[in-house]
Amino acid sequence: MSIISKSAVAKGDGTFSICNVSISEPDSDEVLVKMKAAGLCHTDYDSLSWGKPIIMGHEGAGIVEKVGAKITHVKPGDQVILNWATPCMHCFQCQEGNQHICENNSPVVAGGNGHTPGQASLGSTKWEGNAIERSFNLGTLSEYTLVKESAVVKVEEPSLNFSAASIISCGVMTGYGSVVNAAKLKAGSSVVVLGCGGVGLNVINACQISGASLIIAVDINPAKLEMAKEFGATKVILAEKDDVGLISASLKVKEMLGGRGADYAFECTAIPALGAAPLAMIRNAGTAVQVSGIEEEITIDMRLFEWDKIYINPLYGKCRPQIDFPIIMQLYKNGQLKLDQMISKEYKLDDLQLAFDDMLAGVNAKGVIVFP
Repeated sequence: MSIISKSAVAKGDGTFSICNVSISEPDSDEVLVKMKAAGLCHTDYDSLSWGKPIIMGHEGAGIVEKVGAKITHVKPGDQVILNWATPCMHCFQCQEGNQHICENNSPVVAGGNGHTPGQASLGSTKWEGNAIERSFNLGTLSEYTLVKESAVVKVEEPSLNFSAASIISCGVMTGYGSVVNAAKLKAGSSVVVLGCGGVGLNVINACQISGASLIIAVDINPAKLEMAKEFGATKVILAEKDDVGLISASLKVKEMLGGRGADYAFECTAIPALGAAPLAMIRNAGTAVQVSGIEEEITIDMRLFEWDKIYINPLYGKCRPQIDFPIIMQLYKNGQLKLDQMISKEYKLDDLQLAFDDMLAGVNAKGVIVFP
């Protein structure tokens, strides 16, 4: 018997509608989740223009409603966080420990947002009588969603804050993992974080948790710099919009560090022109991390690489969902990871346009859609 689910459907032409979709019973390896909260990020807004209808949303948390016959690790009533980078655990990359770039299931690595083995059965969800895909194989901006077993991580927490849990599965994981899993930041290090939006704030928080001795936040928005201080920044630099490549800001960084660059720099702006900016911030043999996922051709002055500098471009903080999500939840429970402070405002699904407007205006660190 199908379930009718109120959902946000991107039409592919830059617009969306709040409407009903029909979801079938879960197949043997699928899980039907009743959504409780879904985080919003710029990728969700971008999905409006992917050229095809799609159920929006790729961050979220909810409660298991039904499970397929082969499902063993979750049952109806379990609280879960949804994960878009679903590992198969059998391909070369999964066997190497790189679950986030699974060669079989990744909606990014395996060819965009088309049907992949990690997506629930094609045709299991219908809109206006036709099969419709889910964003990143999830589609969390919906009252219900049908996903593969590998997309759910069980959470053992009696009084789970679903809004806080919902933002873990993209921006929080990306920021935290870029520091801990990718850069492997050493305690006592100096750090520069470029851009203090949602991901940048999580990078700052993770650097603080990892024991960085100096965390310099750089942004053009004074309000965001004030927020950066709340998340652990020890110094801030108000950058100028016309500072090409943030070279002037890099000179201020070196001034703070006695003429030497920082040990690590993290680019979290998603501005292609700043793709090389973290290289200007680090010392010789330092590490620059391109966190925001710039995917276009840019020009880099190779002298920025001198000498022995390392530049890495990790995906999704090298996420291992069944390992990392419980760690993140424990850090949140201990008061170290500031998830509640990250959420600026909660919205109803019917107010999605307002939530997008606030996000694009830079009003929120993070907006969350909550479901009854």
